[in-house]
Amino acid sequence: MIYWLPMGPPGQRRGKACLKQRLRQFGASLVICVIFPGGVPLLLYVFIAVLMFGILIALHEFGHFVAAKACGVKVNEFAIGMGPLLVHKKGKETDYSLRWLPIGGFCAMEGEGEGESGDPRAFPNRPWWQRVIILLAGVFMNFLTGFLIILGLFSLNDHCALPVVGGFSDYGTAQEQGLEVGDRIVAVDGHRVYLINDIPMFLSRSVDAGVDLTVEREGERVELTDFRFACMVDAEGNIQDYMLGILTTTVPQTVPRLLQQSWYQAIDYVRMVWMGLGDLIGGRVGLRDLSGVVEITAMMAEMGQEGAQAAQAVGIPALLGAMVNILNFVAFISINLSVMNLLPIPALDGGQIFFMGVDGAYTAVTKKKLDPKYMNWVSTVGFALLMLLMLVVMASDILKRLGL
Repeated sequence: MIYWLPMGPPGQRRGKACLKQRLRQFGASLVICVIFPGGVPLLLYVFIAVLMFGILIALHEFGHFVAAKACGVKVNEFAIGMGPLLVHKKGKETDYSLRWLPIGGFCAMEGEGEGESGDPRAFPNRPWWQRVIILLAGVFMNFLTGFLIILGLFSLNDHCALPVVGGFSDYGTAQEQGLEVGDRIVAVDGHRVYLINDIPMFLSRSVDAGVDLTVEREGERVELTDFRFACMVDAEGNIQDYMLGILTTTVPQTVPRLLQQSWYQAIDYVRMVWMGLGDLIGGRVGLRDLSGVVEITAMMAEMGQEGAQAAQAVGIPALLGAMVNILNFVAFISINLSVMNLLPIPALDGGQIFFMGVDGAYTAVTKKKLDPKYMNWVSTVGFALLMLLMLVVMASDILKRLGL
């Protein structure tokens, strides 16, 4: 299974402060963490990374499980974890198990991945709309998990920043280019701006060029073409501030605003995934820009350490600062999971829905059901290719960590 963490154009350097500027593409696989030196703190981050992946995948499968039960599908086993059994309990018709390896889980439904089943409660024998609901339930659970994490993190703040110009400092030329106090920035190069962090996200993709800025001024839309934001760059060439000289507006946090901001952030993560996929298809990024669990664990360690240092600098417990950064990252991964599973790729939920459509179209034309063995062949080959890609990405991660 491939999870996509997009970033700007390859080779572009950017600051460490903004999560959106540092997320990178990655593929899901586990282990291979021993190449990192650093002792106990780093091993702790490795454990957290593996555990977080496992929890997110288990929640995905739990979504399938709940929907299957609601639709009357027989579930033979629901497991948290993989590998040998640790704890097992026999239910009325479902085996519940806890397994040794905290790297996911599974929901084994009757008739899934097997030949034809005569049981009317088997997954393949249920109405098509029930099967779609069951497949989408895992996607929904991952999106909901990401949204709730974002909601919890945003609730820690008693104020929130809006994409509204609150004033200007002595740096930059924004005012000379036509920007005014009170302007609400609503789009950058045609991309809708919901949150203040959307602006640097889009600017990072056009850092050396002007952008077409759309602002709302006194109820009317105003276009500022070839607008150039001033950036602050550190000694290493990383961009630390994409809006130098522009002061933003902050307002007290309210429950409606909290819900709205959290929703917008979740939608932003979806947009980031789609932009990353577009970059891959368009050739802006290549295989070398994909990262697997090795690189993700390194990123998580860096983000945790940076969060701890930033928290200590303002008198906040280091662990709290580290967990805020890590949870923000986990929220992105969870929403990433939901989007990627919708793609029509064999072995993913979107692939199964796609094959259901193909089967329906074939039946409508030929008045015969498509032989399940063809779907199984395609799924097997697709899964094998995904596993191969994961291994290649992992090898690339290791080479990058070794500086090769």
